[in-house]
Amino acid sequence: MCGEAAVTDRRDESWVALDAGADPSERIPQLRSAHEQFTANGRMARPVRPLVAASWQRSARARVSPDGAARVELGEDDVAAYRDGHPLARVMPVVRELTGAYAGDGEHVVAVCDAQGRLLWVEGHARTRAAAARMNFVPGARWAESAVGTNAPGTALAEDRPVQVFSAEHFRRPVQAWTCAAAPVHDPRTGRLLGAVDLTGGDSLAHPHSLGFVQAVARAAEAELALLAPRPARSTIRLCALGRDEALFDADGRTVRLSRRHSEIAVLLACHPEGLTTDGMLMALYEDETVRPVTLRAELSRLRGLLGPDLLASRPYRLTAPVDADFDTVARRLGSGAVAAAMNVYGGPLLPGSQAPAVARLRRRLADQLRAALIARADPGLLSDWAYSPWGEDDLPVWRALAEALPRCQQASVRARLTELAAEQGLATGLQPPRA
Repeated sequence: MCGEAAVTDRRDESWVALDAGADPSERIPQLRSAHEQFTANGRMARPVRPLVAASWQRSARARVSPDGAARVELGEDDVAAYRDGHPLARVMPVVRELTGAYAGDGEHVVAVCDAQGRLLWVEGHARTRAAAARMNFVPGARWAESAVGTNAPGTALAEDRPVQVFSAEHFRRPVQAWTCAAAPVHDPRTGRLLGAVDLTGGDSLAHPHSLGFVQAVARAAEAELALLAPRPARSTIRLCALGRDEALFDADGRTVRLSRRHSEIAVLLACHPEGLTTDGMLMALYEDETVRPVTLRAELSRLRGLLGPDLLASRPYRLTAPVDADFDTVARRLGSGAVAAAMNVYGGPLLPGSQAPAVARLRRRLADQLRAALIARADPGLLSDWAYSPWGEDDLPVWRALAEALPRCQQASVRARLTELAAEQGLATGLQPPRA
C-alpha cells in the first residue's frame, strides 16, 4: 500500500512500516509496545513512523539509555548569564506573547533551547512545569537527541525541521507520558541554527495544529530577529553565481549582469575579502601560465568602469563593501547543519561553465559537501530535488540514496532510473531487491 513507509536498519535488515493516514493519538498504545520491544533487544520490528525510527537508530548509536533523566549542565547563575547574551533572548517577548495564553489554557510548558539542545527558558502552566522538572526538563538541562534520545526539541535540531513526538515515540521511558512539538529557529541573515521552540504537555498536544502552531511561533521569532538586526554600516554587495555562467552583481539597488570573466573575478574577490595581487589572481583564473598580467589588468579596469571606482579597489584588488554571495550562504548553512535551508538557496553549480582553476575547485567542493549532507540526511524530498535537477540527473549515489529512502510503493521508477544509470556507468546499483 502507498500509505506505508519503510525504514531499513542495515545492522539486522529489520524494517518497520506505518499507516501514514492514522491518527497519532490512536497509535500511542501500539507505539509503546514497539518502543518496549526496541529498548529490550535493539531491533525495530513493529509499526513506527520513519522519522521516529531514524531517531531511535541515532539514539541507539549514541548509546542513550532508555532510562534516566537529562543532565543539568548549567546552574541557575550560569544559565541566566548565558541566556542573557543569547540571540534568542531578544525574541522571548514575542514567544511569550504568542504562547502564553495557549500554554496556560492547555496546561502546557513552553521551552526554548539553544542549538546544542540546552534548555534556556522553561515557562508555562505551573503544575505542568513542576511535573516536567521531575524529569529534569528545566533550564540548564541538555535535551539534545544524542544525550536523551528521541524528543521534540532534540530531534527538531537533529533533523533541522519541525517535529512532533507522541508519548511512546520518546526513546526514554520516563518521557513517554508526554507529547511535545518543536520547531528550529535560524538566524534570518546567515541561516545559522540558533535553537528551537518547544511545546510540551499531555495527550491534548497530539494534534497536527500543535505542530503548525509551534512552527508559526518559530517563524515569528525569525521575523523579529530580522527586524532587530542592525543595519550594516556600509552597503552590502549581493552576488548571485549559482546555476548561472553570468553572475548578477547588485549594489546600492543597481543590478549588473557580469560577463563570464568578470563573474569569475567577482567570485574570487568575494572569497578573498582581504584582496588578491595580480599574480594571485592570474594563478586562480588561468590554466595557461603564458597569460600576461596586462591582460588581467585590462579586465579589471573594465570591471571597475562597470561597477564604479568606489566598489573595486586595487593594490591589492578587493571589493570595498561586504559581499553577500549565494554560494557562501549555502556553505554557512551547511556548516551549521541546516541542510534543507542550504538546499533552498542552491540554484545549481557555481558558474558551471567556468574553467578557472580556483572557481572549479570551489564549485566541486560546495557541490560535494551539499550532496554528502543530503545523502546523510536521507530525506526523500531533498534527495528528489537534487536527483531530478539538471546537475543531479546522472548522480548515481544520490539516486541510490533516494531509492533507499522512499516508501516501497514509490521506489519502482527510481529503481528503474538507478538500474539505467548503473548500466551506463558500468557499476552495480548497490540496492537490495525490494521486499515482497
